[in-house]
Amino acid sequence: MNAMQFKTHWRDWLMLLFGVWLVVSPFVFGHAESGAGMVLWAPVLLGVAVIVFAIAVLRKTQVWEEWILFALGVALVAAPFLLGYAGVTLAMWNSVIMGLLVGADAAWSLFELTHHGGKKAA
Repeated sequence: MNAMQFKTHWRDWLMLLFGVWLVVSPFVFGHAESGAGMVLWAPVLLGVAVIVFAIAVLRKTQVWEEWILFALGVALVAAPFLLGYAGVTLAMWNSVIMGLLVGADAAWSLFELTHHGGKKAA
């Protein structure tokens, strides 16, 4: 990847890092040790989905992939409240903040794709 491609795709690499963080965060915060059900599995599964679609976007950006990433951001914000772990403060805030970051990254990419003829601006 040359410098111009990196300049164009830096948000996609950031999205990939967001996904990796979501997968490892329950282990970093110690939620995996307690076998905490949705506190463990929701960020891991949503993080894997973010990773898969971030890699897909890095290979060839398509608008529908960015919409799925945006939906994953919304799901991350809603997950603690819908899946019953809003009382686990650290897990809840991690999910909400990461959901906002994933959603904002996808929204920015969607804006650029729709306003620059289907291509991301550098």
